[in-house]
Amino acid sequence: MIEITELRLSRNVDAPDRQSSGVIWINADGSSNMAQAIRLQQASPLKAACNQCSLSNLCLPLAIEENDLDRLEDIVQQGKIYNRGEHIFDQSTPVRSCFAVKSGSIKTSIITEGGEEQVTGFFMPGELVGLDSMSSETYACTARALERTSVCEFPVDKLEELTGKLPELQHHMYRMMSQEIQNSHQLAMLLSKNTAEERIAALLLSLSSRFRRRRMSATNFSLPMARNDIANFLGLAVETVSRVFTRFQNQGIIRARGREVELLDVDALQVVTRDFARQGQ
Repeated sequence: MIEITELRLSRNVDAPDRQSSGVIWINADGSSNMAQAIRLQQASPLKAACNQCSLSNLCLPLAIEENDLDRLEDIVQQGKIYNRGEHIFDQSTPVRSCFAVKSGSIKTSIITEGGEEQVTGFFMPGELVGLDSMSSETYACTARALERTSVCEFPVDKLEELTGKLPELQHHMYRMMSQEIQNSHQLAMLLSKNTAEERIAALLLSLSSRFRRRRMSATNFSLPMARNDIANFLGLAVETVSRVFTRFQNQGIIRARGREVELLDVDALQVVTRDFARQGQ
């Protein structure tokens, strides 16, 4: 039997059933036996996925040395898909995992004592959902997909065990939880002291910054959430949101068509939010 060549197949992270690599052996007569001819490397396919993921500079791998990355890959359950409206987890159910958004977007909300839904946040690719519940027995909110969404799941018990072994990962988790608390404080100030214009300008600037971190356009993007979700999140009426969008368009600050938004004058939006920014400092 004569070895002709080595075939390496790069793993497609969206097709987990493909083989990762192999060597093809062809007999001297030109025939081949694929069942016996392909020798598979014993490498974890998730390792390649984490290394190659465009969000690795935002997600948990950011905090881990390359030689420790396989420890994280051993616990992650990657690539689960949720269609629009499907629940990732529900409020008051037992906490089992936190989730990193790989593609798509997620909305979190709570049900108030009066039985009404209050939107509490929107999560983009590279961001983790469920951090606010890691120290609790049950989830503090409900998370559902705003569109077709892919997530990486990190079981809480395994993640806590791993953070005990990797101090840099533990520090990163503490920093992310601290950021969650700061975001909650800023939201409370935004909803209690600011005008409708300031609230919507702050949201647009926040989305712009988050898209920029993902190396996407910071001035031309599609809103992942509907306007009724924006209104709920900002404590406004849907009609008020529409009026402010129209006012910003008439002033030449933005251009909006449906969920497509173009920021024409970022400086003007920053002027609108200057009081909020001063309070945040």
